[in-house]
Amino acid sequence: MAKDTKPRRPKAETPKGFRDYLGAEVAERNRMLGKIAEVYHLYGFEPLETSAVETVEALGKFLPDVDRPNEGVFAWEEDGDWLALRYDLTAPLARVAAQYRNDLPSPYRRYAMGPVWRNEKPGPGRFRQFYQCDADTVGAPSVAADAEVCAMLCDTLEAVGIPRGDYIVRINNRKVLNGVMEAAGVLDPADPEKFAHERGIVLRAIDKLDRLGTAGVRALLGEGRKDESGDFTDGAGLSDEQAEIVISFVEAGEAGGISPDELTALMAESSEFALEAAEQIGVPQNVLLTRLRHLVGASATGQAGVDELEEIAGLLRAQGIGPDRAVIDPSVVRGLGYYTGPVFEAELTFEVLDEKGRPRSFGSVAGGGRYDDLVKRFTGQAVPATGISIGVDRLLAALRAKGRLDGASAGPVIVTVMDRARMADYQAMVGELRHAGIRAEVYLGNPKNFGNQLKYADKRASPIAVIQGEDEAARGVVQIKDLVLGAKIASEASLEEWKSQPAQREIARADLVAEVAAMLARER
Repeated sequence: MAKDTKPRRPKAETPKGFRDYLGAEVAERNRMLGKIAEVYHLYGFEPLETSAVETVEALGKFLPDVDRPNEGVFAWEEDGDWLALRYDLTAPLARVAAQYRNDLPSPYRRYAMGPVWRNEKPGPGRFRQFYQCDADTVGAPSVAADAEVCAMLCDTLEAVGIPRGDYIVRINNRKVLNGVMEAAGVLDPADPEKFAHERGIVLRAIDKLDRLGTAGVRALLGEGRKDESGDFTDGAGLSDEQAEIVISFVEAGEAGGISPDELTALMAESSEFALEAAEQIGVPQNVLLTRLRHLVGASATGQAGVDELEEIAGLLRAQGIGPDRAVIDPSVVRGLGYYTGPVFEAELTFEVLDEKGRPRSFGSVAGGGRYDDLVKRFTGQAVPATGISIGVDRLLAALRAKGRLDGASAGPVIVTVMDRARMADYQAMVGELRHAGIRAEVYLGNPKNFGNQLKYADKRASPIAVIQGEDEAARGVVQIKDLVLGAKIASEASLEEWKSQPAQREIARADLVAEVAAMLARER
């Protein structure tokens, strides 16, 4: 008996780690991107679109926590060159800034929005394709550019529906962190590659402070840590004295008593920061800066970093950004290796329920920092740059969790079909509605069952159905059915009340556009 040679049908399923976005979700995202773009435009940034594909060489070795340029990206070889889908929007910007450096203004201020791809293990809420929304300034060495980005991030979060009190922008400086590394003996300015492995572990440990707590971070700074599953993670091998310097750094901003020495220094300093309460951090900002100066010790890099943080705090104050919106926080690390100065994260501070119904803080939705060496890879010349990236999908998820997005999107007005031979008349109706700026369509399915047409309108969340049969056409009228009101009556009224159909009425055909527009205006 011959084998069945019928071709195998492909599975109708989304590839692992990816997802599809249907109508309302796409509309929500587009509305959010529009609001973000308005703020970016207000700050003087210009849009930029780059190819989704870059050369692996142009992307460089800057993926989080990886050593090889093609690890973590979707890459393929073509004519001897390796190409890859972009993993963020910053690496393409560096290439553009170098490629068009003679044509672009300097500083160059751009924003970009679009999908990026990461070839990483997917998990709950973690996808291989996601949207980012970036804004960067290339060619500005002053930390005024960093302060401006932080201020713009605050305004952007509020523009999309995150009020003050529900977010905080946290700011640190990689130079300060490097100064602490010097003080802890895991960074040698004369040989930056020395202790690179240990520094990587220290950075990752600090970045896990919120999840592991001080004890967990201390274990990773030392010999290592065994988690609840029994898996062991090797530590950085720091001594107790070295580890204490790092721990003191990450805890410098936590609430606690001000020592007599700190109080003396506080009173002696300029009153600009005097006793300014930063509740999210727990100590006045100038006390925190004093602690950081003490921790970096003789490190020139570290002291320069503290100077920059102090300047950023002053610039933010000048723009009306206080500690209720942005604070200095030594625990901010950021994972990418190309950051060279100030780094920042936007954290949503309200609680949501996880998959097990437990309350937890929503966490970070944006991050960025200064990366003065990224463009240099192409030009050989130092080009200062700083910027921010917003995780659009996470921000949308946060708004849904707070009930600020309901997933609803008004559908089109549906012109039903009672007589196939009169399709031209129905198309004329939708043409008039569209010309007036009203979203509308003719039902193009099988019109035999009128009930199916109303079911279709219901699935489309249509606010109004237009009905014209042979009798209505002869009399020059149409029926307009308010589907929103009809649904309310059907769910709340008695059968006798529903039969009276107050949600449906007859109007003159010539009044169709005006009546539909008036109904839509009332429903808004």
